[in-house]
Parts: sequence; structure tokens; C-alpha cells
Amino acid sequence: MEDNVALDVRELTKTFKLFSSHAERVKESFHPFRKRYHRPFNALTNVSFKVRKAETVGIIGRNGSGKSTLLAIICGIVQPSAGSISVNGRVSAILELGAGFNPQFTGRENVFINGAILGLSRAEVESRLSSIVSFADIGDFFDQPVKTYSSGMYLRLAFAIAVSVEPDILVVDEALAVGDEMFQRKCFARIRAIKENGGTILFVSHAAGSVVELCDRAVLLDRGELILEGSPKFVVGKYHQLINAPPGQSERLRTEIRALKECDVPQRFSVREGARRLMEIGEQEKPFFDPNLVPKTTFSYRTHGVRISEPAMTTLAGEVVNNLVRREEYIYRYKVEFFERAFSVRFGMLVKTISGLELGGAGWPLPSEAEPVVEAGETVLVQWKFRCLLLPGPYFLNAGVLGMVDGKETYLDRVIDAIAIRVQQERGVFGTAIVDFAIEPYEVRFLKNSNCGRLSSGDQ
Repeated sequence: MEDNVALDVRELTKTFKLFSSHAERVKESFHPFRKRYHRPFNALTNVSFKVRKAETVGIIGRNGSGKSTLLAIICGIVQPSAGSISVNGRVSAILELGAGFNPQFTGRENVFINGAILGLSRAEVESRLSSIVSFADIGDFFDQPVKTYSSGMYLRLAFAIAVSVEPDILVVDEALAVGDEMFQRKCFARIRAIKENGGTILFVSHAAGSVVELCDRAVLLDRGELILEGSPKFVVGKYHQLINAPPGQSERLRTEIRALKECDVPQRFSVREGARRLMEIGEQEKPFFDPNLVPKTTFSYRTHGVRISEPAMTTLAGEVVNNLVRREEYIYRYKVEFFERAFSVRFGMLVKTISGLELGGAGWPLPSEAEPVVEAGETVLVQWKFRCLLLPGPYFLNAGVLGMVDGKETYLDRVIDAIAIRVQQERGVFGTAIVDFAIEPYEVRFLKNSNCGRLSSGDQ
């Protein structure tokens, strides 16, 4: 196994025996001629991939795709039917709430039991106990039987134990979705800390934004097969395309995704001339259009007789632009063509970072005020007015149309990365990160040494 590889999965296959009844299970067990009464089911088929040390890899897929089985094999809970897996380092996992907890024992007693399972001595658990108690934050319940815990308490304690062992490889399943928002934030902060300290993380989630934001790479499982591996944003996009495909197109799309190679994963956009132009000009006072600023990750669901076309950003005067000036107002527009009658129609838009982090968007009208019926043959121009409160950098915009299909609100069409924009670099921008909160330096005063003078925004 290579030194820089934390996990090496090779042609992993897991086959389960499915019996129609308990009686048939017994018959097969005792049949003198080994007659088979079961139906084999491959939860995993020839899955191969590597995870490098200090890498965070997202595993996504539909329910029943084999994600949980894969993680169980990686953690040594389940044995594979064929293939091999090599693990370089200590693995700590959160696969399901309270896995390994004895409900009759207290939280404190379960900490020592789970610590021993993870390879820690009693002294090592005791040295970590205060940090576990602090992170779990379950108060007096720590010394109460675990059977009295809520699901949120289970999660808090399970996560606190898992991250306390300083694992080389941390495996996190969907469990984080149970916690409240503040605890989720604390968990993600700890995951980031593990990542920044060189830890390897396998992260399974249906929350696409979290996968894109946290992970360096992603793999897509479907029907037990690994059908795509690449950048998180691209893999998540194909996953969404797959789960939203009509039944008649699902198999064709799955075949197309399986045929993709790593070299087919596109760059987000081309900036050859645009970047050079910005460097030459420096500070821009007016918005302008760069024809090379075009996303290569654009795709459409296009499933229910509706088509979105001609997405564009314009000034209030109607000039098409994609290099914007901070704090000015713009119009994001697109056309919607209806080829079939649609019901309870609404429209939407979304702004994202280059990593796919969803910054904000809008849906209009409200669900209670949706357009009752739009007839086939109609074309609608949708326009959104907004103030650019983003700091310099590239961003991407989605466009969507919603309607009722079989009693459920569904995307009639949705275009991912419909356009790319860039907020231009400026001189004298004090803000950092992503959102422009219109923060300005007000005053910096040196209090101990009057000779140092006084700084304020007015003095600069």
C-alpha cells in the first residue's frame, strides 16, 4: 500500500442472501444437497477507489445504492464477499445513532466502553473525558442511562466519542442530520479541524451543499456500483440529474454517467481573456460583458414539458453584463417556454460560490399564490432584480420552474450553473470572505501610547 494512501478499496463486492421466509432460510441451512432457497443480492459490485491521506471524500447516492454497506466494510463491521480493502491508520466512525451503546448503562459508562472498542486505554479515556463531556453538552443526562436519551443526545455523545480519539480516518454517515443547527455547526467545525490537522474523512450525506463545501473529491454509487468519481460539484450535479430523471430516461442517463472519465470533468469556466483584461485594467468602474466567462458545468433537468432559455444578467438599462460592480443593482432574467399545460407554476433562482455553496436565492410567487394554470404554447419572461452585495470573485446562478406533478411540487425544468458572473476586483475593499456587509473601518485608537497617534476611517 502506498505511503500517501489512507484507504485502498479494490474490486469490493458484497452479496447478501435474500430469503422469502424464515422457513426457507432453515431449509437451506439443513438441506443435505445444499439446495439453494435464497436469491442473491449484490449490495456492492466491483467497487474500487483510493483515498489519499488528509483528503476528504464525499460518498453520495440514492437510498439503497450501497453507501452504508461500503462504510460498514471499511469499518470492519461487515466482511466483503470478494475484493479487498486496505486501511492505513485508526478508523473512527459514526454510522448510526448510538451504535455500540448499551442502553442500560449511563453515558459515562458507555464512553469508557466505546473508548475501549476504539483502542483507548482507561487512562486515555479519562484524559479526554472533560472534552467529551463539554462537546456532548448533555448536562446531567451524562450520568443517566442511555435508554432515557433523545435521538439528539445519542448523536451528541456518539460524535463526541468518535472525534475524541483523534482518528486518522473519520467516517461520518447521515447521522449529523439529526442534530439541531447549533450542534451541526459545532460538528462541522470539528470536522474541519480534523481535516486541517491532516486527518482523512469519508463523508456520506444527501446534503449536496455540505458535500461540495467540505469535500475534495466525491464518488457516486448507484445500484451497488461506483459510476462516477471526480470533483464534488460535478459529481453532485450528475447525482441530481440522475435522481430527477424521468423513469424512461434513468437507465440511459446512468449509462452516460458511467461512461464519463476523470478527464471529462470540466473546469468551471474559461477566463483566459477576461482574467487578463482585469489584470490590465485594474479597477473597473463599469460592468462589462466577457464572452469567455462561460460555465462548463451547465446542465438542465428538463423533465416536464418546460424549457428555460436565454439566461442573462443585465444592468437596469438592459445591457447584458457578467462582470459586475459591487453594490450596484442588476437584473437576472430568463425565458420559460411551456410545451405542455402546467399547474401551480412558480419560478426560482439561486446564487452559489465556485465551490457550490448556496448563498441565497428566491422563489416567486409564494406557494399559496402560484399561477394556477399556464397553457401550452406560452412563453414567460422572468426577471429578478437584486443588489450585488458580494465581494470580488466568481459566482454561479441557477434558474428554475416549479409546478405540481401528481400532487407534488416538482421542478418542471431547472438549469444548474445557467450563467457565471464575476464581481470585479477593486482597490480599497476592506471586506473579506463572500458577502459584502458594507463594513467600513470606523476607528482604531492607540490608548497606551499617545505618540502612536490615532487612526480612523477619516484619517485614511
